[in-house]
Amino acid sequence: MIGDSIDTVQEKIRSRKARVYTASEFKEMVRRNDAETRCADVITCGTFGVMSGTMAILSIPVAEAGEFRRADSVTLNGVPATVGPCPNESLGIVDCVIYGTSFRDRSYGGGHLFRDMVSGRTIDIEVVSEGRVYRVGRKLSEIPFARMVLTRGCFRNYTCFVNASPEGRRTIFSGPPGLGGSLSEASVSGCGEINPVQNDPELTYLRPGASAVLNGAPAMVLGCGTRSSEERPNLSIEADMHQMRPEFMGGFRTSEGPECLTSVASAIPVTSERGLKEVSVLDGDIRLPLADVKDRRPLFSDSYASVWNGTDRRVSIDPGKCLRCDMCQADDLCPRDAKPSLLARGDLCMDCGLCASTCVGGVFSARLGSVVFGGRTVPVGVRQSSRAIAEDLCAELKERVAGGDWNLGGANGRI
Repeated sequence: MIGDSIDTVQEKIRSRKARVYTASEFKEMVRRNDAETRCADVITCGTFGVMSGTMAILSIPVAEAGEFRRADSVTLNGVPATVGPCPNESLGIVDCVIYGTSFRDRSYGGGHLFRDMVSGRTIDIEVVSEGRVYRVGRKLSEIPFARMVLTRGCFRNYTCFVNASPEGRRTIFSGPPGLGGSLSEASVSGCGEINPVQNDPELTYLRPGASAVLNGAPAMVLGCGTRSSEERPNLSIEADMHQMRPEFMGGFRTSEGPECLTSVASAIPVTSERGLKEVSVLDGDIRLPLADVKDRRPLFSDSYASVWNGTDRRVSIDPGKCLRCDMCQADDLCPRDAKPSLLARGDLCMDCGLCASTCVGGVFSARLGSVVFGGRTVPVGVRQSSRAIAEDLCAELKERVAGGDWNLGGANGRI
């Protein structure tokens, strides 16, 4: 009942008596004015999308002790890392930090690298020391320390971008083609009413030490992230990469180069009337700032209802419409290189919707919604977040919490 403490909710979880709902399930109850909403103990929330503020801290065995003094530079699959902070002089070990936004080329960056590591692939590591080059292949299982830190992510709400200029514009807020000009399309991010921070906007529970899930791994909230504000709070979170899952992370190609896809989930306990009100927020209640990508200054606002209410979570595929083009434009422009031409949904697809607007045969279709910018209706052209994958996260976490395997105030596995 409303008014329980976190300790009481935790005891309900341990005894498997907690009433646990995914955010999507609970929101439908709210829409129906279901009285059972007052009996909820825990709401599982999640988000998946481009989160630039992602980095990994690695300590990599490269050579035998004494083989080189210290590293001057290091790359992993061609993606540059920053050496240090510890020099590990003459130990053959290289400590480094690698950013999710670092890249080898326009098709491969830190996000792609992180997914390859978690997938168990051998990573080509190259170290330069005093003019000599040392090369070695390492799997994640051979790297004893690999920790990911989300320095800024899971924003309460994001900004929707349009391009008012007549020409297309290269930007990180697009897919590979760039953002179409003359208000021809909008780029959206954020999972709206199921986002963890949207359900705990004052960070009453999501504070330092709170439990979370980062890319499928047990994680801990460190506190607010960079650029966090009272109006638009966000989180900093850390987790061990060895326990992450590739389907909940990856790379995303934009017209300005690769970006990093990251996922976050958490279980929000309901312990007060105020808390119940916060987890009852709906897409239509959530402000969506609208800005021209030229200067990123919000000029108008809509709501997340325009993005997620009455729209398609998944892209539909009609193989019978395929024209068997010599070069599949949907393949060429897919931000995740998910090979739409295979005419089947693969594990890389995040339903961004870009294939629906680029396939000349109309094989792919999805209702992506639209926003109103200065009186003009602008269709959504690309989604940099996946509500479908976020809902999968919520469902998995619900099973875990309902099964008694969740600690609200501490580690849920090796951190």
